[in-house]
Amino acid sequence: MSDGKQYSIGFVGVGRMGGAMARNLRAAGHRVTVFDPNPRAVEQCTKAGTAAAQSAADAVADKEIVFTSVPMPHHLLDLYSGARSVTAKLAAGAVCVDVSTIDPTTARAVADELAGHGIEFVACPVGKGPAQAEAGTIPLFTGGPRAVVDRLRPVLAAIGEPVHYLGAVEAATMFKLISNLVGMANLAALAEGFQLAQRAGIPADAFDAALRDTGAHSAQVDMRLGFLAADDHSNRFAVDLAAKDLRLAVDAAARWSQPIPVTSQALQQLVAASAAGWGGEDVTALVKAIRPK
Repeated sequence: MSDGKQYSIGFVGVGRMGGAMARNLRAAGHRVTVFDPNPRAVEQCTKAGTAAAQSAADAVADKEIVFTSVPMPHHLLDLYSGARSVTAKLAAGAVCVDVSTIDPTTARAVADELAGHGIEFVACPVGKGPAQAEAGTIPLFTGGPRAVVDRLRPVLAAIGEPVHYLGAVEAATMFKLISNLVGMANLAALAEGFQLAQRAGIPADAFDAALRDTGAHSAQVDMRLGFLAADDHSNRFAVDLAAKDLRLAVDAAARWSQPIPVTSQALQQLVAASAAGWGGEDVTALVKAIRPK
C-alpha cells in the first residue's frame, strides 16, 4: 500500500466518528462506499463525494480495504461471523480495519474468523472526539500484524495522527479501554470539582483558568470543562456509550483478577446517570447527578 495510491474502500458505520473518517478518506482521493442504517449519516457522506450502498454486504463487496465503526462488540461479530455475515463478499487479500471500541476477546475472535478466510484484520480504535475526527487529528491505536499496519499507514494518515502501534489486536483494544477508563474517572472527578467550585462561589472562568495552572489540568479539562460551565450536555460522547466502554474494561480486568475500584465507581455513576434519563446526553451530564436536590 504505497503512498499516494487511491484505494477502493468500504466503510460500515458512518456516525459521528465513522462518518468523519469516511469523509476524510474520500477527501484524500480514495474511492469510498458507505453503509449505515441511519440515512442522514449516509447523506452527510454522499454530499462529500462517497458512494452509498444499500447494505453492509454491498458496501464491503470486492473492496481492497474495509473499515468498520460500530457501537457494540456484538455488531462486529455479527458482521463477520453471524447469520448475515459479509465475509463471503470480501475480496481476496482485503484488509479489514475496525475503529470501534471493542474488547480484546471480540477482537481476537474476529481476527481468527477472518484469518480463516485469508483476510487480515487490524484493530484501530481511535482517541478524542467528533471535532478532532472531522479535522483528521485523532490519534490511532493499532494492533495486528505489524507489516500490515505499516502498509496501511499512508491510508490511516488520511483519518488521523499519530499512528501508535501497540502489538496484537488484543493490546490495541485493551489500550483504548484503558484510555477511556482513565478519561471517565478523570471526568467524574472534574464534575465533582466543578460542582464544588460552584458551591464555593468561584466563577467558572476563574476556575477554568486556575485549574489549567495545576497538576489537575487534563484533556478532559480541555475538551469538557467549557461544556460543564455552559451546562451544555448535547451528545458528543453519550453516557450510555461511555458506560458500555467501562463495562468492557471492568469485564476485561475481572478476567485477570485485577481490581479497578475507581473505574467501577465511575461506571456506577454512569449507570445512575442513565437510569435518571440522561443516557443519550453527553458524559458531562454526570454533573447533574451530584447537584443539590
